[in-house]
Amino acid sequence: MGKITRRTTLELNTSELKEKAKTLRAGDKIELSGTVYTSRDAAHKRIKQIIEEGGKLPFEIDGATIYYAGPTGTKEGMAIGSCGPTTSGRMDPYAPLLLDMGLSAMIGKGERKPAVVDAIKRNGAVYFCAIGGCGALACQCITECEVIAFEDLGCESVKKLTFDKFPLIVALDAVGGNIFETGRNRYAEV
Repeated sequence: MGKITRRTTLELNTSELKEKAKTLRAGDKIELSGTVYTSRDAAHKRIKQIIEEGGKLPFEIDGATIYYAGPTGTKEGMAIGSCGPTTSGRMDPYAPLLLDMGLSAMIGKGERKPAVVDAIKRNGAVYFCAIGGCGALACQCITECEVIAFEDLGCESVKKLTFDKFPLIVALDAVGGNIFETGRNRYAEV
C-alpha cells in the first residue's frame, strides 16, 4: 500500500473551491465557510426538469456547492434547526449533469456511484462528507438560512445557507482519491 497523505485542517471559503478543489486530497479535513445551497431528491428532480426545459435555475450552478440536507425547523436564537447530511447516493442520477455544468463541490454522507466519481475527476470537483448524526451540532456552524426555491417541498426546499467553519472531510478528490476504497492505495498522490 502506498503512502497515506493527510493534511492538518484547512480553512476554505466556498468562493475558493472551484480553484482549490483540484489541490484537495481524500482524507483532508477542512473547515468550510461561505455560501452553500441545500438540495435533496425532490429538488434535484425539479432542477433537472428546469435544465431540460431551458429555464433559469434558482442559483448559479457554476462554482456552487450543494449540501444534501433537509434541515428541521429553526430553533429560537438560531439561523436553522438540525442540519445533518443526507445519503448522497440518492442524488447520483443528477450529480454528473450538475458537475458538467460547473458544480464545484457536494456535501453529504456515503459512497457515490462510478459515474459520479468519473464526473468529479473530469470536472476537477470535490465531494465532502459531513458527519451523520450530528445535525444538532452542525447547525451551530450555519449563520444564515434563506429559502430560495420550491418552498412547497418544506424541509427539502432549496435553501441558501451561510457556513462558518463547517467541519468536513474530503471523501472523493479530483484525481481519484476515495476514502471509501479498500485494498489498494486509498489516497491518490500527486
